[in-house]
Amino acid sequence: MAKSKDGNGKKSAQSKSSAAVPAPTPATAVSNAPAQAAGSPTSTPLPKGFSLDAPELPKAIDDASMRSGGYPYDKRMKREAFEEQLQKLQIELVKLQMHVLKARERILILFEGRDGAGKGSCIKAFAEHLNPRYARTVALTKPTETERGQLYFQRYAAHLPTAGEIVLFDRSWYNRAGVERVMGFCTPDQLATFLREAPEFEGLLVRDGIRFFKFYLSIGREMQLKRFHERRHDPLKQWKLSDVDIAALNKYDDYSHAQLEMFRFTHTTIAPWLVVRANDQRRARLETIRAVLLALDYEGRDLDAIGKADPLIAGAGPEFFTP
Repeated sequence: MAKSKDGNGKKSAQSKSSAAVPAPTPATAVSNAPAQAAGSPTSTPLPKGFSLDAPELPKAIDDASMRSGGYPYDKRMKREAFEEQLQKLQIELVKLQMHVLKARERILILFEGRDGAGKGSCIKAFAEHLNPRYARTVALTKPTETERGQLYFQRYAAHLPTAGEIVLFDRSWYNRAGVERVMGFCTPDQLATFLREAPEFEGLLVRDGIRFFKFYLSIGREMQLKRFHERRHDPLKQWKLSDVDIAALNKYDDYSHAQLEMFRFTHTTIAPWLVVRANDQRRARLETIRAVLLALDYEGRDLDAIGKADPLIAGAGPEFFTP
């Protein structure tokens, strides 16, 4: 397909064959579907010339980073435009929180995605001006020995929102379908059980009245390498780079396969995924906030201030599910 560029560096998205992606499976069919065995992690070769410890990022990787993974824009969104839109959206979020408190509603938002995709920055932008008494971020560490002996969803259920709360998960029970699977931290049977039970668990939450959102932040290979390299050499970001993150550098294809299987089993009508292309973190922050505001009605909602979703950045079709 021919590509056209506008003044903001925007290009038309390349089309992908829907046959390359298994159709999302309804929850009613998932419960009896067998999951593929977790297997042993394989290795994805790093690009020639890349070293996490090298002081300079190779120019070829830097140049390819923004467009990697089929990203539809050439350049980052300009700071002025981003800050103007973010302020409008954050004002709407304050209105939303006031409504949630008054109506005693419950909102649950999961942020998943590859290491380095910008989950934390999206959550920060979302919660920055909300009352922290009623807006919580949950970022659990690895399970304790006691938690490993519990029902898998038990430790996550303890953090679900109560009436009047907004809860944002920085990673969630989907650790099992991603990092645990790829790194060999769970067995094939545990993975299969999770893929059957996750849609059932989420169905219980939605039917109980929780407003539930699942965001998956997607980034390209070169952009992930660029962000990891930045974390390694920025003293203010080194804490973000864990041993598991470093190991993920060589398992890009494994994560791609795990991602595809996760969508196939857990993208359901009652609890769908929204994939957000996050090579440009500014656009990703805006689109995750915008998706929530457009989905919920609340007193004083200003649709002009919220704006329209960018279909090139956020979606749930085959072109988004395919890594």
